[in-house]
Amino acid sequence: MTYADLQEALRILGLGERATLAEIKARHRDLVKRHHPDLENSGDPDVIRKVNAANKVLQDYITEYQFSFTEEEFYEQNPEERLRQQFMDAAMWGKG
Repeated sequence: MTYADLQEALRILGLGERATLAEIKARHRDLVKRHHPDLENSGDPDVIRKVNAANKVLQDYITEYQFSFTEEEFYEQNPEERLRQQFMDAAMWGKG
């Protein structure tokens, strides 16, 4: 897999640079339902193949992803905790 493959998969699924696993699954499910050939609107099997291939690329990437447990990453994922840590001793916001 290349970075271009990953970007194409995100484009096909209509996802941005950041997405949760739940968002990826929901978007895949929505697109498969929308374009399924068994629907009355006679969905396009080629679109389904592209959507499923894009989902596989993302699932493969997620499976091999190495999570970062650094303090910087923690605060990026939890911005409210960064603010709490920064201002918890301030009289106006926390202890007085």
